[in-house]
Amino acid sequence: MAIKDYKNYHELLKVPVDKYPVQKAYEWFIEDDGIKSVTWKEFYEDVEKVAKGLIALDIKKDDKVNILSYSRYEWVVADNAIMSIGSCAVGIYQSTLPKDCGYIINHSDSVLIFAEDKTQLKKLIEIRNEIPRVKKVILFQGDAVNNDWVINFKDFIDMGARVSDKELEERLDCAESDDIAGIVYTSGTTGVPKGAMLTHDNITFTTQSILECAEIRKDDSMFLFLPLAHVFARACVYAALLSGTCTVFNRSMGTLINDIKKSRPTWFASVPRIFEKVYSKILSQAEAKGGLALKIFKWACGVGNMVSEYKLAKKPIPLMISLKYKIAEKLVFKKIQAALGGQVRWCISGAAPINPDIAAFFHAADILILEGLGMTENTSFSNINRVDNYRFGWVGQPGPGIEQKIDDDGEVMFRGRNIMKGYYKMPDETANTITSDGWLRTGDFGEIDKDNCLKITGRKKDLIITAGGKNISPAAIEGVIATSKYINQVFVIGDRRKFLTAVVTLDQENIMEYAAENDISAKTISGIINEQKVIQLIKSEIIEKNKNLASFETIKKVKIVPEFTIEDSLLTPTLKLKKNKIYEKYSKDIDGMYPHEGI
Repeated sequence: MAIKDYKNYHELLKVPVDKYPVQKAYEWFIEDDGIKSVTWKEFYEDVEKVAKGLIALDIKKDDKVNILSYSRYEWVVADNAIMSIGSCAVGIYQSTLPKDCGYIINHSDSVLIFAEDKTQLKKLIEIRNEIPRVKKVILFQGDAVNNDWVINFKDFIDMGARVSDKELEERLDCAESDDIAGIVYTSGTTGVPKGAMLTHDNITFTTQSILECAEIRKDDSMFLFLPLAHVFARACVYAALLSGTCTVFNRSMGTLINDIKKSRPTWFASVPRIFEKVYSKILSQAEAKGGLALKIFKWACGVGNMVSEYKLAKKPIPLMISLKYKIAEKLVFKKIQAALGGQVRWCISGAAPINPDIAAFFHAADILILEGLGMTENTSFSNINRVDNYRFGWVGQPGPGIEQKIDDDGEVMFRGRNIMKGYYKMPDETANTITSDGWLRTGDFGEIDKDNCLKITGRKKDLIITAGGKNISPAAIEGVIATSKYINQVFVIGDRRKFLTAVVTLDQENIMEYAAENDISAKTISGIINEQKVIQLIKSEIIEKNKNLASFETIKKVKIVPEFTIEDSLLTPTLKLKKNKIYEKYSKDIDGMYPHEGI
């Protein structure tokens, strides 16, 4: 389809509402594993009710409204309502600490907050005196007794009943394409979060560009567990919306496995860490069975790899291999497919690089992971592999209407209508990120081939230059080490050092099993970290993984530490390591791995 110039987001929202009014739009789980759903017509009616509630609370055009919640139906309704009346939606991760919530609320000049429940409300009450602009807090779930600052969702909707349809219609038409529809704060791996201003045109253009690249059908079902405060998740929701696809909401990360099995999606988006954990779980289960079962598993993987190679080369699969694959699928791969609901045609992996070996493993099991590329500053989309044109380790071609190039120093740059308007109240940072002729500096190093496909080779800020002058991108090495079933998170160190070392955390489930099988007395992760058997196990795992690396990329020493978490400020809400914070916390341990260096 040709990319259309929508006046504003509301005009795009009306497309599925008018085209598929009685088709299922959203679905979510309720008590006792029940399921509730709404049609596009019902969804739009809910959006109108929330829009009227906002007007009743005197929320004006361009006013900023926060949404502090895990992904859920009400999040999408609120987001659509806020944008539709010309106001600006500003999401906050549900895991954000109170002081960090306060920073985003104040920096964005927000005047109203949608909060998921009493857990989120508690954070806001803690910082209430520090967020004086906020008029009211609206609770999606629950009541706040004797607190006139808080309105439950039902009362909020009732307030909007006094707003006339005429008044609503006037507001629904007020936004222009260049107006700010949302401010999305970066997760802040370094420094304070920056608020990327995304316009109505950024969102409507990017949504259409995604649909030109992805095989999304109106009768599809998209499973959503990523946080909607991240624009990656919202870009998927907007694409699903315009195509008429039903979005199914996960209840929590703790119920993810059961929810995805029950919802049986045809596609979903994820960050690489989820695929890594599933991969690790599958391998550990196969090894735990041992014997004939393990031999069958390895045989099936071998057959799957052969089929994968033929598909990647776009060559016909020989009859004998095809017959073997049918047996392998029945014995092994059907179980892997069933763990994801049994209907998945493809998945998107984004927000960080995925190890090509993991993508190849799932491909062998007939689960296609399409790696893509995007960042907050370009509405979370620039490139993606296509279902009929994909390569592991590459992020594919850019979407229609998006230009890409490699700068003189090797940095990847983009230009197009997906590029943000700038950082909110940060003109200097904006000027450093977007050139005068509209090119977005990504901070990524990369290469572009003759087919205009892009491969990311590293991050500028993460680049390691060893004492010997070797330039090393740690991301690929970290991805290789993380394929160990006993290792969870990996931070590779070596800048200005003679060799590489790593700080790692343990995969709790697999290491506890190992401890039980090897008579290790410690019963907690904090105790197990210091057990000599575990230290030797991890060292042996590093030695094994080093075989896949060039000699100058190998890890010479390793330090095991407790898991990096959001709560201790060592992990972003999108599960990226805050490497500068980790380095600060474990600087003595890191220096201890370099006893003869004067650093």
